[in-house]
Amino acid sequence: MASLTPWLDTARRWSPLLGRRLLQALLVALLVGTLCFFMTRWLPGDTAFRIAAGRYGYDMVDAAAAEAVRAELGLNRPALAALADWWGKLVRLDLGLSLVTAQPVITEIGHQLGQTLRLSFWAVLLSVLLGPIPGVLAGLRPGGWFDRATLALSVLLRAMPPFVLGLVLVLVFSVELNALPAAGHMDQGSVALPALTLAIGLAAVSSRVARDAMVAVRGSAYYAFALTKGLSPWQALTRHGVRNVGAPVVAYVAVQLVYLVEGVVLVETIFAWPGIGHALVHAIFGRDVPMIQGTALVLGLMFVLFNALVDVACAAIDPRRRPQ
Repeated sequence: MASLTPWLDTARRWSPLLGRRLLQALLVALLVGTLCFFMTRWLPGDTAFRIAAGRYGYDMVDAAAAEAVRAELGLNRPALAALADWWGKLVRLDLGLSLVTAQPVITEIGHQLGQTLRLSFWAVLLSVLLGPIPGVLAGLRPGGWFDRATLALSVLLRAMPPFVLGLVLVLVFSVELNALPAAGHMDQGSVALPALTLAIGLAAVSSRVARDAMVAVRGSAYYAFALTKGLSPWQALTRHGVRNVGAPVVAYVAVQLVYLVEGVVLVETIFAWPGIGHALVHAIFGRDVPMIQGTALVLGLMFVLFNALVDVACAAIDPRRRPQ
């Protein structure tokens, strides 16, 4: 029993944080699903006709086919009744059936979520390599030429829309150099361009956060004492600087995750990457309400999950942030 005491104490300390994140996930699920439901209902045009066109093609659709789809899917039901039915299914973890393919939404999302997580993983990894390291180097000599150059570059890259950046990368690496595939997911290097498109936007901001954190660390008393007691600049940086710089950088990743979740939808569409962002765009065009609700719900829950992981990472880096 004594061996379980440390585990119970750890669970007791972390339970308030996990409880807040669980409540946040529940609120995100209800809010995102409700907003998507009403937004799709308010779209102009005939939803039944669009769904029938997605099933059979526009050349094969007439008023009778649209009415058959309307009756089959219950699109003529009152909006509040349909919404209450969706809430009831959500409690049972049932996201319903796609109105276009008639397949379970959770099954289709399951195929696409892995590709989105793969793309997000490489994007975050590349952003960590491209952003904080130059930021730390710039912070070691604030006001120098490297600091000014990274500032100008980060402002330029952050201001550039993801679709423009993606097209530029395609022109350079696919058209001119013929080094990487422009779209798809079958080749080994197909993840490079979409991940790099997302990573550059993330790295542009994290580099400045790392730079400012390094400037603060460099001017601190403990860093000056580390140099005074005989440590080399490299030893002082690795022993006392990196962890103190890493905490604000990791914390700011939570803010950047909004850009990542938002950018996945656009970047997956540009590069024909078969993830949930790409599926969301197709579902919107096809008026596939359950699919829209399911994919938007997963994107929202991804944001909650990433924030929870950032909280854990910050606690691992900085003991002062750990629950007491």
